[in-house]
Amino acid sequence: MNTIGDAVEFLLDPDSWWGPRGILARLQAHVWISFVATSFAALVAIPSAVLLAHRRRAPTLSVAAVNVGRAIPSFAVVALVLPFSIRWGFGLGFWPTAVALIVLAIPPMFTTTYTGIAGTPPESVEAASGIGMTDRQVLRRVELPAATPLIMTGVRISSVQVVATATLGAVVGYDCLGSFIIAGLARGSAGRAEVIAGAFLVAALALVVDIALDRTQR
Repeated sequence: MNTIGDAVEFLLDPDSWWGPRGILARLQAHVWISFVATSFAALVAIPSAVLLAHRRRAPTLSVAAVNVGRAIPSFAVVALVLPFSIRWGFGLGFWPTAVALIVLAIPPMFTTTYTGIAGTPPESVEAASGIGMTDRQVLRRVELPAATPLIMTGVRISSVQVVATATLGAVVGYDCLGSFIIAGLARGSAGRAEVIAGAFLVAALALVVDIALDRTQR
């Protein structure tokens, strides 16, 4: 109970919120890397899934190939990218973490987008073609509107996963909310309150993102 009280005291202390290593600075960094990773993953996953699903090409192969990303641990991706990031002058922290988050975020968005487009009722597509719509108009006016709820579901799932996993950045020198957890673990029993506070902040941010995207989806 003492540890919980210390964590609450840490969160309520104004000194914990300000400065380059305060909660606000680390929250901003956490949100930024999550936004960059999710946006880049969406730019890769959604258009490619739309194109493949619209043309009904390689459904099993496409989804299976992208889902390989789910089987690769994010920390393993960080470890693999880190030496190349250092060698090519990108340094520690941001880019190794961002690449791992992008790999994590692509599969849900690709899968749900592909499923949504490919799952458009055939009779709707045939009716649209029958009244003279071009292939592009069928995609834009029929398939995409029908698939939008599933596409948004994929974005929502990926975003929450990215926010939760971005804590890994602290392991390779990216100063984010995960830094509270890493610093607390390094201090042993004396840092338990900081670990709990950091975990709470990450969970709260993930919940806020989930609620915001849920309302956007509606």
